[in-house]
Amino acid sequence: MQKLAIIITHPIQYYAPVFKLLHQRQNISIRVFYTWGEAAQQKFDPGFGKNISWDLPLLEGYPYEWVENIAADPGSHHSKGIDNPGLVAQINAWQPNAILVYGWFYKSHLKVLRHFKNKIPVIFRGDSTLLDDTGGLKGLLKSIFLKWVYSHVNYALYTGANNKAYFKKYGLKEEQLYFAPHAVDNDRFGIARADEANELRKSLGIGPNEKLVLFAGKLESKKEPALLLQAFAEINIPGTQLLFTGNGILEIELKNRVSLCNNVHFVEFQNQQYMPVIYQACDLFCLPSKGPGETWGLAVNEAMACGKAILIADKVGAGTDLVKEGQNGSIFKAGDLTDLKSKLKTLLETEKTTLFTMGQHSGQIIADWSFTKQVQAIEQLTDKCRKTVRR
Repeated sequence: MQKLAIIITHPIQYYAPVFKLLHQRQNISIRVFYTWGEAAQQKFDPGFGKNISWDLPLLEGYPYEWVENIAADPGSHHSKGIDNPGLVAQINAWQPNAILVYGWFYKSHLKVLRHFKNKIPVIFRGDSTLLDDTGGLKGLLKSIFLKWVYSHVNYALYTGANNKAYFKKYGLKEEQLYFAPHAVDNDRFGIARADEANELRKSLGIGPNEKLVLFAGKLESKKEPALLLQAFAEINIPGTQLLFTGNGILEIELKNRVSLCNNVHFVEFQNQQYMPVIYQACDLFCLPSKGPGETWGLAVNEAMACGKAILIADKVGAGTDLVKEGQNGSIFKAGDLTDLKSKLKTLLETEKTTLFTMGQHSGQIIADWSFTKQVQAIEQLTDKCRKTVRR
């Protein structure tokens, strides 16, 4: 059986189920190497401003190893935060046939790409896009560097159209690219939690016939919650409500701006087990991010798996693949208040039944963006590595 070593910083709710499914299917043998080290289990998330410990079992059902991290300031917030002198030896001791590396930004991950080039096949997974590119001299230097980085990669698993365009710009050829869709646990988010969702709306004073717009995520500048608040306030449509779920540096400012409003609500960060209830309580999910760095926006997948209409900015990487204008939602120009107000007004002036129908379309679209599809791509690519490159 082919042996695939997987290099990733820490347990992540969007990838641990993929590793578990790969192990369960037994088409390939996997071992995950967590490079942040064991301390990653209780990590401080600066975006939410608190320690985050997910309420899902992220380490069950697949083999993994912690890798000693000697970084003075360990973490994924800077390139030197992942420093594992023993990583290459630890990988070699397991004797894999191929390596899958998540992200090159970290000191040790880049070292793995360089060390194993032309020794065993190296597969790369990342979700960067060209949406934030500004060109100029900085862009030229970036291009030279990234072409060098990806020259160490045999294949890349791309998440969607924008990510594929990025890999092609920086030197990877069509035959090196395999589609492995960004995914969430569609089944878990799709389980009906109507009673709890209705109870949440009732607790916030939101009537059954009112339309609820949801923002869920970090309250930070990159995600533009303030722009959404301004647009919602200025269009001022009766029978509509806005809910912010999450924490972050803009939290106090946003709350101060709406202190006298009774149709804008705030709920603190909610863990994964309860998030389906939050999504299912709304009629329209909005992610107004301007970036940089909103490479995909997996909250869009989550909202779609809950059967919701979608309104997002064109800087959100998922938009090209997941949002079909007028069918399951709309896309507005990032940072453009006028465009956001126009699209939001159009959606909120439709009947609730129309938003419901859009949400059903969302559910149909997202069904193909699954963990199973991602796992199949990894298995097929690992098998291709066996056929094309030998140690």
